[in-house]
Amino acid sequence: ERYLQGCFVLVTLSLFLFVLAGSKDGSITEVNVSPCPTQPCLLQKGTSYSVNVTFSSKIDSQGSKAKVYGEILHVDVPFPIPEPDGCKSGIQCPIEKGHSYSYLNKLPVKSEYPSIKLIVQWELIDDQGQMIFCWKIPVQITS
Repeated sequence: ERYLQGCFVLVTLSLFLFVLAGSKDGSITEVNVSPCPTQPCLLQKGTSYSVNVTFSSKIDSQGSKAKVYGEILHVDVPFPIPEPDGCKSGIQCPIEKGHSYSYLNKLPVKSEYPSIKLIVQWELIDDQGQMIFCWKIPVQITS
């Protein structure tokens, strides 16, 4: 198992990304970034990518909020997503301990982003500010 700063580290098998480690307030069953057939994921500028995370919650929470970062030279740069509210992203709220959920969102890659390699870190935070899940994946932004 590989574990990085409390986040899941993912490997690609076919089009699916599978989890290799655990989390505090939730357990990820599967992460799918599409299209992403290889690692690092090649992200085309001006394109939007689908993100689907299947997880079970270890806590109760009235709501959730996603935070996405690009790790560049050990600095977390916020990566805006169109809908940070987890309750509007496929999750039936309130979140209940022991229940499974499918979180669905989009990762837009803006044309003005630089063409670089980086690590994308995706977190889902509960209403108490605790991490429900976190995962990371290497990407390369291309023109």
